[in-house]
Amino acid sequence: MRKIYLSALGLILVASPLLAQKKAAPKPDPLKQSVQQTIDSRFADMTELSDKIWAFEEIAFQETQSSAALSAYAEHLGFKVTRGVGEIPTAFVAEYGSGSPIIGIMGEFDGLPGLSQNKVPFKSPLHEGAPGHGCGHNLFGVASLGAASAIKDLIAEGKLKGTIRFYGTPAEEKYFGKLWMIRAGLMDDVDVMMDWHPADETKTEVQKGLALVDFIVEFKGQAAHASGDPWNGRSASDALELYTTGINYYREHIKPTVRIHYHIQDGGQVVNVVPDYSRLWVRVRDTSREGLLPVWKQVEKMAEGAAIMANVSHEVKLVSGVHEILVNRTGSAVMQKNLENLGPISYTAEEQEFAKKIQEATGKPQIGLVSQIKPMEETQEHSMGGSTDVGDVSWVVPTIRMGATTAPNGTPWHSWAVVASGGMSIGHKGMGYAAKALAMTMVDLYQNEALRNEIKAEFKQKKGDYVYKGIIPDGPPPLKAGY
Repeated sequence: MRKIYLSALGLILVASPLLAQKKAAPKPDPLKQSVQQTIDSRFADMTELSDKIWAFEEIAFQETQSSAALSAYAEHLGFKVTRGVGEIPTAFVAEYGSGSPIIGIMGEFDGLPGLSQNKVPFKSPLHEGAPGHGCGHNLFGVASLGAASAIKDLIAEGKLKGTIRFYGTPAEEKYFGKLWMIRAGLMDDVDVMMDWHPADETKTEVQKGLALVDFIVEFKGQAAHASGDPWNGRSASDALELYTTGINYYREHIKPTVRIHYHIQDGGQVVNVVPDYSRLWVRVRDTSREGLLPVWKQVEKMAEGAAIMANVSHEVKLVSGVHEILVNRTGSAVMQKNLENLGPISYTAEEQEFAKKIQEATGKPQIGLVSQIKPMEETQEHSMGGSTDVGDVSWVVPTIRMGATTAPNGTPWHSWAVVASGGMSIGHKGMGYAAKALAMTMVDLYQNEALRNEIKAEFKQKKGDYVYKGIIPDGPPPLKAGY
């Protein structure tokens, strides 16, 4: 009898830590469960909307159909929509609720030229030469609006208090539409802003990216017959070539963090005419606006030297520029917990096979799709990569960011492979996942005033005494400039 009693006691003692662990496990937040269920219930509509934007294939400031579809869906869901904000016909704001806190969330929807692609794992343009969503923005705006709609429902039911505001932000790929929306004061009263981006992995985004500036250089000379009397000509094309040669020699004398790109838009029309006009688009980047400024001014100054050597005139016109991202690690830590709560995205064997075929076609290791949630990264002082006008938003309002897997690991971004993935179930799953993670994090923000204050305190401390000023020229945005 004693042995039986001791054995039973031993079982109790062994089991008790497990029981304690089970008891100590946090209960699922019913509001977070609710937003996930709402997004699941709207997933079919979101997928249909994303596929429409994917098929519209619209580029910067020309996203008429995409903007109309997104804003109409917002109205259908009960948001108050204001269109044409910031002097941009395709920009809009969709809002629900009243009072504070005001939580914002951004959604992009522009594509890239020349990337039209069918939903197949090999290069096959849907419309030869047409644009395509090589950055996954057909998924971006829809996921953000889906997340906002889940929060809107909780506000409508009286379960959360405050205002949810969705920003339809056009022209991220070229002109950086958010800059004009910021200039119009549309984000001044926001407590915290949410953002995400399609990616080849799922994680909290805590890297700064690159600040950049874009400007146009034009050279004007004198036309002449290229053989009959070239001595009467002053070649704008000569100036262009001298300028690009100077830029390329300058690369040896800049820091490794700097990037300089140029695109020749007009180098002359025919071979037998000394060209009297040439134009190129120049972009300079660095990991901070402080590092960017001296390089930018030097590259601008070099255009004058090229013009002198070719005996032509020149003009430099600012297009726009963006800041690096002001990372908010307090907010990012909250996002990280919600990603860990959701866990990785699950894929079918067919989706993994599709992914591996894309990796084979693009010369990447055939490892398939990756969405495991890794620990939050340290923010690097000089993080490389791309640039975004979200950086400017992050200097105006504290911003929390994430990426969700919408394409195979290692996929070249801004390519046909991203377009193919974004138009089928791989992209759709990442879109739904992002919507849930964003909405869950917003639930935390609405419920926890102390958390919002901590996020704002970090923002204020990191921003210091810097007074934000957007890198854009005076006047309206370049709506008709085209690519």
